[in-house]
Amino acid sequence: MPPKSLIGVIVAVFIVTALALSFSLLFPRTPGESLKADDVQKIELGERIELPEPRYQSETSVEEALAQRRSIRAYSGDHVTLEEVSQLLWAAQGITDPEGTKRTAPSAGALYPLELYVVVGGVEGLDTGVYRYIPRGHELVKVRDGDLRAELATAALGQGHVRAAAIDLVFTAVYERTTVKYNDRGIRYVHMEAGHAAQNVYLQAVSLDLGTVTIGAFSDAEVKQIMHLEEQEDPVYIMPVGRIG
Repeated sequence: MPPKSLIGVIVAVFIVTALALSFSLLFPRTPGESLKADDVQKIELGERIELPEPRYQSETSVEEALAQRRSIRAYSGDHVTLEEVSQLLWAAQGITDPEGTKRTAPSAGALYPLELYVVVGGVEGLDTGVYRYIPRGHELVKVRDGDLRAELATAALGQGHVRAAAIDLVFTAVYERTTVKYNDRGIRYVHMEAGHAAQNVYLQAVSLDLGTVTIGAFSDAEVKQIMHLEEQEDPVYIMPVGRIG
């Protein structure tokens, strides 16, 4: 027969475990609720993350999303989910055919000059940092560590909603992908494409009950430095996204 001290330890462990389970059942964490540091997986630079599968149906019609679309700059500060991030990225630049040659936004000559990054500060279960979206495979790859929303807000001429958002989407362009075929006219096509993708994000945000706004006022040089962009890659849009405050 085990000693009384050991029995006491076993009973205590059982009671603590039962209480913890009961608490989790009675008070489940709701979407957007902040996580503790232990709940967030540490992602290494260069590591790829497979995103949740996007959904192709919702209760919000296209007409409803168009009617409700607004530029929203006030956010609650609550976290968003990885599923919501996945859906926003897919809406912006996701693959829409089995061959992987078509995306959610049209592109002149199907040349796809845009790249899409996520500056993460408040995503459930996802480490802070800068991630690049990989449409083929629907993945993220980490390119920078740390919460860089404040730095990005400074680069955006002090616009505080960039810092307050749960995430900031940053669209960049490699103009040569389009101008190699269309010469200088290709610059216009790139900007048109960025507008198409941004409107997709707007409408998807409505469907997810999230707020966003397009930002074009920022220091190109500062954003390039923060995002660690390549020399031939230029920022064209910032879209903060968060739960509506």
